[in-house]
This record gives sequence, structure tokens and C-alpha cells, in this order.
Amino acid sequence: MRTDAYKIIEKTIADCMPERAVQNALKNLNLEGKVYVAAIGKAAWAMAVAAVDFLKDRVEKGVIVTKYAHAKGRPDRFEIVEAGHPTPDDNSVLGAQKVINLLEQAGGEDTVLFLLSGGGSSLVEAPAEGLSLSDIREMTKQLLFCGAGITEMNVIRKKLSAIKGGKLMGHIHGAKAYAIILSDIIGEHEDMIASGLTYPDTSTAEDARQILERYKLKTDEKIEKVLSDSKPWETVCVENHVVGSVAELCQAAARHAKELGYEPHILTASLQCEAKEAGRWITSKENRNYDGSFAVIAGGETVVKVTGNGKGGRNQELALSAARELEGEKGVLLFSLGSDGTDGPTDAAGGIVDGETISKLEEMGIDVEEALLNNDSYHALEKVDGLIVTGPTGTNVNDVTVLLCRGNHAIN
Repeated sequence: MRTDAYKIIEKTIADCMPERAVQNALKNLNLEGKVYVAAIGKAAWAMAVAAVDFLKDRVEKGVIVTKYAHAKGRPDRFEIVEAGHPTPDDNSVLGAQKVINLLEQAGGEDTVLFLLSGGGSSLVEAPAEGLSLSDIREMTKQLLFCGAGITEMNVIRKKLSAIKGGKLMGHIHGAKAYAIILSDIIGEHEDMIASGLTYPDTSTAEDARQILERYKLKTDEKIEKVLSDSKPWETVCVENHVVGSVAELCQAAARHAKELGYEPHILTASLQCEAKEAGRWITSKENRNYDGSFAVIAGGETVVKVTGNGKGGRNQELALSAARELEGEKGVLLFSLGSDGTDGPTDAAGGIVDGETISKLEEMGIDVEEALLNNDSYHALEKVDGLIVTGPTGTNVNDVTVLLCRGNHAIN
């Protein structure tokens, strides 16, 4: 079953690479004059290469801002900045300035092409007036640890930034602007991808205030002033085109599971809850009430409420939680991974478990409950060959979880 799982993983990621989607979108755009390309996000390098292959010498200049170790060479006429994720660092500020400089070079007869993907919220940053990078880093860490959802996080990020929520567009002077956006956001929240660099921001200071109160986040006078002074940013002159989605990720997983003899059942493409809860829900008996060999599939983005000081990511925590529900069962296996190849602050894409995972951990003296409480799923899974390590994939269309059950599986 592990062989089947890794075949599904490999083919699913391959189907969701951005090259074809980017080039198909470019066919429908009227790109005039010199083309200036700003590629930002975890999939920025692959998207930029696809654009260069299509546009060739029409690209005047470009900037790629992506996560460390995600670039695989420098296309001609491009600069590359690798920066911090999920927390911005000095290179995030450098990357933002490189993008701003690029935009300001484009004249009225030229075209600016944005290639955006998830991760951009951290990878480019220009703190709002009165704030420093350390202010934003501290608030980002609080948001990451409290269990806030990505759309809630990005409401706050927009308010604290001088470029997010459409404010970056203020640096374009007359050029036509297009954006091709690889979606890693669930549902109708396209303006939240990379914190809406090319979208109007309709959220208010009160929206931000409610999020801070909901999660009991600490703020100082500087943060308070920026948030209270913030106003919706509604004038953005750019034509946005969203390509790719978590729904396509789930469909690809279903397609390749079926090729291997598993009847696929997609539960949802909008999974949003705590990772541990998701692991229990996906493996519940009511979600396995099918005959024969089948695959239960869910896509989305869970959250982790950090209560310990261990190492892990949301997909690893989901998998370890699911392992408890599968304990002792035959003919079952679950894997969960991020399509970008990075699960939280780790080198793993996710986790893979089966009915023997818990007993193997217990034999090694590892307390699964303690590992979950300490948010230490990485080290637990590492002991039983339960980490999925793909390296940076070049795409980013959210997470997918797949439960495989063979025809002879037995539910305790």
C-alpha cells in the first residue's frame, strides 16, 4: 500500500504543476510593449520559467521572490531573492524592494505581469509606516501559534503592510497590469492569496480588532495605531486570473487512486479545522462505510494550535492523530501532505501512517499522546519511517489527505 501511496503522491503533484496553467492563461492576455515579470511565492520559480518559455525575448526584466532552496537556476534577465517563510526576514524586505523597483521601471506602453502563489505573505514585506520588521515578525509568530486560519492571518497582515491588500499597485505608473495566481486558499477568498497583493482590501480596522480579540493576541501601541488608522484600499488597476486549486489537487488524487484499483470518494475540498480533529474525522467509521477497495480524500488547510515546543507541521500532526484511530487495523493507510513539499517549519511534506504505526512507536517507548500535546509529530513519525519528504515541488495548491482501504480491511 505504501507503493500505491507514493505513486498517487508523485502523479498528483505532477498533475498540479503550474506550467500548463500559466501558459494557458498567457494565451488569453494582451501583453503590450516590454513585459516586466514579478513572480512571488513558493511556486514563483516554476511559474516564472513557464512564462519565459512562452514569452521568450518579450520579457524585459523580472524578479523572482521565493522560499529558500526553491529556485533551481536563474532565468535570463531575472533577479532571484530567496526569503523567509512562514515568518518574514530581512530578505523579505529586500525582495519587496526589488519588486517595487521593477514596477517603477515599467512605462505607460509596457505590461507588468505578476505570477503569484501561496507563501507570498511572508516572502515579501514592507512594514507599514511606524512599524519595523521585528514588529511584523512578532505578530506573525503569534498568529501562527494561536490556531488562526489563513484568511484571518492575512487580514492582519494586510493592515500591517505597506504593500499587501493592493497597496503594491501604487508603484505602477501607467503600465497595464495582469496577475496569474496559483490558488492555495479555500473557497471564495481569492483576495487572500499572498495577502492580496493585487486585490482591493475591503476588510476594516474592526475586522482586524475582532481577530485580535478572538485569539487574545498581544499588541503594543505601534500596532494599535497602525490598525486603528487603517482603511480599506479599494482602487486597484490589475486584471487577476486565478488558476489551479485544491479542488484540482483532490481530483488528481482521486484519478490516480482509481488507476490503482481504489474507488475514490472526495469528502471535501474545503477542510478547515484543527489538524488533530481532521485526523480523527477522516478515519472515522462513518467516512469508511464503503465496500471493496476505496480511497477517502479530503483537501484544504488545517491549523495547529501550538501548545508545546516540538517539531512538526499540520499534515504530520493530522497523520499522527489518524494513526491512533487506525491502530491494529489491517489493509489501511493514510497520508497527508502539502502540495508545495513543505509542511510547517520542517523538511517534510507530510506524514504517512498505517495500522501498525502506534504499536511500533510504543515498542520504542514513544507516547503518542505526549507527542501530540508537545506538537512533536515530526520526531515521532521519523522513528517509524512515517515522514513524506519530496523537497520543494514547484507548485502550491494547498494540502491533500488520502485514506486508502483495501477490500479486506477490518474496522475495529
